[in-house]
Amino acid sequence: MRSATPFWNAAGADLFERMKPAAPSGVELTQAYPPSRSPLTMSHNLTLQAIRPITHNVHELTFERPQGYDFTPGQATDFALDRDGWREEKRPFTFTSLPDADQLQFTIKSYPSHDGVTEQIGMMQAGDGVIIEDPWGAIEDKGPGTIIAGGAGLTPMLSILRARQASHGDLDGYRLIFSNSREKDIILREELERMPGLALDLLLSKEDTEGTHHGKVDADYLDKAGLDFSETFYLCGPPAMEEDVQTLLTARGVSEDRLVREH
Repeated sequence: MRSATPFWNAAGADLFERMKPAAPSGVELTQAYPPSRSPLTMSHNLTLQAIRPITHNVHELTFERPQGYDFTPGQATDFALDRDGWREEKRPFTFTSLPDADQLQFTIKSYPSHDGVTEQIGMMQAGDGVIIEDPWGAIEDKGPGTIIAGGAGLTPMLSILRARQASHGDLDGYRLIFSNSREKDIILREELERMPGLALDLLLSKEDTEGTHHGKVDADYLDKAGLDFSETFYLCGPPAMEEDVQTLLTARGVSEDRLVREH
């Protein structure tokens, strides 16, 4: 759980926007890192083995796992394209594969309007190279509770849910409230619906379709959703959504130590 202003989770695509304080005149500041990240990390060159579309603008990328490269569910890494002009354009992405799998997987949303890294990622082909650094902590599994995710903000929780299912056989006690704009934006809906024990609520803000709730995660929804406000809540999504939902949960008695966000 973070104790200070968070680095932005841009919903699985650009997980965190790095922040620099203003420098005194004539002074160049080095990159600021959160406590869970060290500027002294190893780089690893990976070759893309496979890429497949998950939704109209989200892709799953699979790479061979470097020997000795370990991570825990919920962790992320700095990721750059291994090509001229892009190696310094690092973006943080969360691992979505199981921690003991032979491959590393990332589930990444492309933002063509940004004309940047995620647009290039969406056009990658098998054989293309990337550079990643050592993993660092993003969000931790604190046990059963309610996950409130917005869009590709689900990605930090994918590895956690998959690992919990693999180790325990089910996801009893976990509830996922997953908010998106339209049905076509729902990431891995079929997999989520098949996860044993996971209570799944799908919200759509711009459509009203069968099997979903039309609306947003607002005060009215929280009051009618039958939530237990004494349990743990995970928040992962756009920063404005996280802040709004945290304010609503706090007003309903959820203490700070039971709110889990990226750090």
